[in-house]
Amino acid sequence: MEQSVITRVGEGLSAGRDSATQYDPRYDPLVSPGPGHGKQYAPTYWAATAGTPPPDDGPITKDIDVDVAIIGAGYTGLATALCLAREHGIKAVVLEANKTSWGCSSRNGGQGQNASGRLSRSQWIERWGKDVALKMHDEIQEGFDNFKSLVAEIDCDPQPGGHFLIAHRPRMMDKLAAEAKVWKDVFGYPSELIDQATLRREYVNDCEAAGALHEPEGIGIHALKLAYGYLRLAREAGARVHPASPVIGWETINGIHHLRTPGGIVRARSVGIATGAYTAPDLHPSLTSRVMPILSNSMVTRPLTQQEIAACNFRTTQVLTDTRTLRFYYRFLPDNRLQIGSRSAITGADAPNPRHYELLIEGMGRKFPALRGVQIDYSWWGWVDVSHDMMPRVCQPDPKQSVFYALGYGGNGVSYSQQAGRRLAERIAGKGSKQMLPIFTSPLPGHPFAPFRRIGQRMLYQLYFRRDEKP
Repeated sequence: MEQSVITRVGEGLSAGRDSATQYDPRYDPLVSPGPGHGKQYAPTYWAATAGTPPPDDGPITKDIDVDVAIIGAGYTGLATALCLAREHGIKAVVLEANKTSWGCSSRNGGQGQNASGRLSRSQWIERWGKDVALKMHDEIQEGFDNFKSLVAEIDCDPQPGGHFLIAHRPRMMDKLAAEAKVWKDVFGYPSELIDQATLRREYVNDCEAAGALHEPEGIGIHALKLAYGYLRLAREAGARVHPASPVIGWETINGIHHLRTPGGIVRARSVGIATGAYTAPDLHPSLTSRVMPILSNSMVTRPLTQQEIAACNFRTTQVLTDTRTLRFYYRFLPDNRLQIGSRSAITGADAPNPRHYELLIEGMGRKFPALRGVQIDYSWWGWVDVSHDMMPRVCQPDPKQSVFYALGYGGNGVSYSQQAGRRLAERIAGKGSKQMLPIFTSPLPGHPFAPFRRIGQRMLYQLYFRRDEKP
């Protein structure tokens, strides 16, 4: 099949390079021995079209002493370094195992949404009560406003306008209507219910759609151009960013953290962890079994013809997600391509199995029949950091240790990672947090059956699939 041939060529992106730096399509954070050392990017559309990366500071080559070390040069780590420099006068050192934003920050769908974690606003009320939920809403909204301000400083192909939550079955419209009522009555957050005919006529002809809920906050971005922008801004503010510098050993002596890298030891008074789903299991005891890495598949078509665009009625470039638990996320890109993604394999070893790609192809075909058989130019997968209670944390897990982390966005980290970085910078700088919210005052919850989580995940996926596809 033409799509499969073109797609799998991407896995040879690093051919001819030293095998140690080649992209590993079977990488699995739960079983692989660390995230790597200078590995190439996954074969994403973003990596292929981001252009020349801005300068960094090269690998660590000697022992150094720093006030703050940040582990991970994705969105969160770079945003933390930027906020430390701009807002607190602290020039951090960022340690990255591979290339800048090698993990989820260069493999996501580029959807910035006014959300964080997997829980909806109505679920915030159920879990924490109305007062806390209102403060959570303010926090997320503030974060999204800050995100938009930073995007305005960066050339990252922004596509603003809002977000459509697409009802993939007629029965989902009642749920969307109920959520819209909570948004309006409790949070004062505007939205609009859109019927099937209007959605297909005025926005996009998704043939599965029974209607949609539209919210005004949402923006699509070029995932790696955004990361490159963060890198440039952080270094201009005084931070140093060192790729190919994985932390391969960690010892704390008299309150000073000795982070061992292949090129030297970084001695830091404080450490911020921003490694997302690519957190090595033995990086630090505070993170043991605290994050569940989940695979997500994504692909991008060739540029579509005007006839194909008309058949799909792509009249909006806003970000789109459907109401499945194993949701599809998609949007029409500035160069007339369709990007679409969804959940993937359970394990890294199974990730290259063509059946996961074929499920995504079939999903695209159901939504846009005119695109059946269209050439796929890019296909990849990446790991998403999901916390066991579906909400992120920005915290200091042990008040006796100067170790902090921001993790667990559950697929909603494109925008909130910037705010998480700001909050992480506050904590590292000793300023605490402006709000005493649960995501700041408690650590990531552990899992009592950690060795068996993937067995449970497999069973849940089967349940979710049956429930999602029920008429």
